[in-house]
Amino acid sequence: MALLIVDLDKHIGNAQAWRETFGGQLPDLEIRIWPEAGNLADIEYLAFMHPDFDALPVFPNLKAMFSRSAGVESFATHPKLPKAPLCKVEPPGGDPMMTEYVIMHVLRFHRDMPGYAAAQARREWRRVPIPRPEQRRVGFLGFGMMAKAPALVLKSLGFKVSAWVRNPRDEADVAIYHGAGQLESFLQQTDIAVCLLPLTRETEGIFCARTFAMMPRGSMLVNIGRGKHVVAEDLVDALDSGQLSYAALDALWPEPLPPTSPLWLHPKVTVMPHVARRPTVAQLVTEIAASIRSFKAGKGLLQEVDLGKGY
Repeated sequence: MALLIVDLDKHIGNAQAWRETFGGQLPDLEIRIWPEAGNLADIEYLAFMHPDFDALPVFPNLKAMFSRSAGVESFATHPKLPKAPLCKVEPPGGDPMMTEYVIMHVLRFHRDMPGYAAAQARREWRRVPIPRPEQRRVGFLGFGMMAKAPALVLKSLGFKVSAWVRNPRDEADVAIYHGAGQLESFLQQTDIAVCLLPLTRETEGIFCARTFAMMPRGSMLVNIGRGKHVVAEDLVDALDSGQLSYAALDALWPEPLPPTSPLWLHPKVTVMPHVARRPTVAQLVTEIAASIRSFKAGKGLLQEVDLGKGY
């Protein structure tokens, strides 16, 4: 039984760290590092981030694949994608790094820190009314594991929190809107929109001139989903017109953002180089090992991707 790590060692840790950490949790699992795959019949698991399936061989006994990347749209439809189940590697209770990142940007915008920074550059002693959290409505687009933790923190601080999802569901803690038919009513009551959606045919370009017009004037956007969720030209127009006050973009398209992009120097835009979440080797190994143990116990794999939905 072996697990083949494909290029993860180039992004996080190194080969020794991966082998030692797995050795402490699954000592019977042999860890191989691509391209040193050895006997392909031994490989039962793959772990990767952005794999090149054109370069990978066929693994005849493959049982499961684990993706470090939260987004799988770049390879989910690849003709050479193995038939084995594909799983995401994310903490079941959300990632503390993601939670602090969301909270940071929401609080920055809520307390108008970009406005104070601009005033400081002008040497202006700026004193303006400060809204209370109960006067601010934060709406999450996508309400999976990564969104729930920051949503509950914000609610504990007094913010009005809601979420928009694909299908109806019961959530005791936040108001839920669902489907295309409720998107407008959701956006109409959202002052700070936090996007954590997967990228699908339905969600590509979801933030555009049409949807920006649905939001309250002066609202704000925090995009931690995918770069293609936002139509950049429409965002700039909305910011310039005052329809939106600020935008913080952790995911952009393309990446890296070209130097010629107007987003770099726009005074109302915060550009971040896709750094919301950077898990450690120990975190990733713990989640992969838990999924393998569950699978071997007959309970199935954890966080399996529905390739039909794309997430």
